[in-house]
Amino acid sequence: MRVNRILLSSSLIVVALVIQVSVLARLHLPGAVPDLLLLTVLGLALVYGHVGGALVGFTAGLLADLAPPADHAAGRYALVLCVIGYLAGLVKPESGQVKSATGPMVVVVAAAVGSTLLYAGVGALVGDTAARHVGLSGLLFTAALYDLLLAPFVVPGVMALARRAENDPLAETSPAKSGDVASGWLSGGTGLRIDGQRGGLRAKAARARVARAGRIKGVKRL
Repeated sequence: MRVNRILLSSSLIVVALVIQVSVLARLHLPGAVPDLLLLTVLGLALVYGHVGGALVGFTAGLLADLAPPADHAAGRYALVLCVIGYLAGLVKPESGQVKSATGPMVVVVAAAVGSTLLYAGVGALVGDTAARHVGLSGLLFTAALYDLLLAPFVVPGVMALARRAENDPLAETSPAKSGDVASGWLSGGTGLRIDGQRGGLRAKAARARVARAGRIKGVKRL
């Protein structure tokens, strides 16, 4: 991952985790807790793809595992968000632009349900049966409902920030544009490309030749 991706992802994850722990977890809503961290991972995965989504999800989940008041085994939520980030990155739009809100909303619901099931499944493997006492069906419904209501305020903003970071002028460019960037640097940072300057000089030279030819013809006619 490039530096701009790392900086943006780290900042968004930390902010989402702080809000999740200090605000959302203290609302005492019935059932599940709105998962702002999951929505942040989804927004980044829909821009960065499956590899970037998996890395972002693992990092976010590991921080959530270590942040107080975590009461589960470290690495449990990291595994869940790593898998969710990878799967969400697989449905990344090829053009990078989302044409309809239906697709991201379906991804949010699927991620909310899938993360809850996966978290409960991993908990069952390590002997944590808390989900059975709370009621898995209630957790699934409230998790999907809360995340779906929160998603329009989080996912589009995260995706917009990620796309803006991808368009950073210092970011990597395609081979077709590398010559223009190099020319811009060689031109002394004036914002003018050398190719454009050469084209302007050629045009001026051509106009001068035409003007001289016109003057010579005029002399011959005299």
